[in-house]
Amino acid sequence: MKTLLKSGIAGLSLCIAIGTAHAEGTLKTALDGTFAPHAMPTLDGKVEGFNVDLVNLIGERLGKKIELTSAQFSGLIPALQAKTYDFLAAPVTVNAERAANLLFTEGFMDTNFAFVVPANAPDYASLDDLKGKTIAVNKGSAYDSFLRERQAQYGWTIESYGTNTDAVAAVVAGRADANLAGATVAAWAAKQNPQVKLSYEYPTGLVWGLAFRKDDLEGRKMIDRAIECLKIDGSMAELSKKWFGVEPAAGTTIVTPTKGYGVPGLEGYVEDDHQPSCELK
Repeated sequence: MKTLLKSGIAGLSLCIAIGTAHAEGTLKTALDGTFAPHAMPTLDGKVEGFNVDLVNLIGERLGKKIELTSAQFSGLIPALQAKTYDFLAAPVTVNAERAANLLFTEGFMDTNFAFVVPANAPDYASLDDLKGKTIAVNKGSAYDSFLRERQAQYGWTIESYGTNTDAVAAVVAGRADANLAGATVAAWAAKQNPQVKLSYEYPTGLVWGLAFRKDDLEGRKMIDRAIECLKIDGSMAELSKKWFGVEPAAGTTIVTPTKGYGVPGLEGYVEDDHQPSCELK
């Protein structure tokens, strides 16, 4: 798998017309290196993960070197605005507030929530199926807020923990019936621990995109086209299987190019009828 991802699934290279600002040299980017499985430190001091592979594949398709920096998430957007980086490799949830200040590629993945349950638990297909359950969650997270906002409706007992790892451990130990986290974090936990499994996924309607400065329409278009290529040539599906242990369903964002450039319905989106391709149009 590692060799396959480095070489490119079909040996395809993306050839698109680009202006002088991005025509040569290195693309500088950054992410939070502690957000597993999107980025996490290795024993030799490097960083690995889904988004690390993603941006390296983008570099391969564009024939460019990627200079990737690991930094705290809180400092990434200010550094991007200061032109320290060309774009952000970090997964950033695209919403109206962020789209007012940043330019985004099309979504490369849905940002859904997911439950992790004991490996021998029944299959849950809805929030109703989880009524009255004890749910473990990372204290203060968006998932904690989600549960508390619906606690009266579903009768959950909510157990909050300092880390999501501790919340998953509570499920393993039988102190909780389920853990709620981001879908990719939940999938990673299930992939790493055979005592739990991935269960119901709650759709948020939001996606992750790669962020650019507002004035960098050219750079956004270039990377957007590369992401489309990775969706249609099978690379994104391979990354999902490698890092999450999940075969993406047809029609989901991770394998389905979005019309135009950016995220439809939000500021910065440019409608366009180009056909996604890994070749020059």
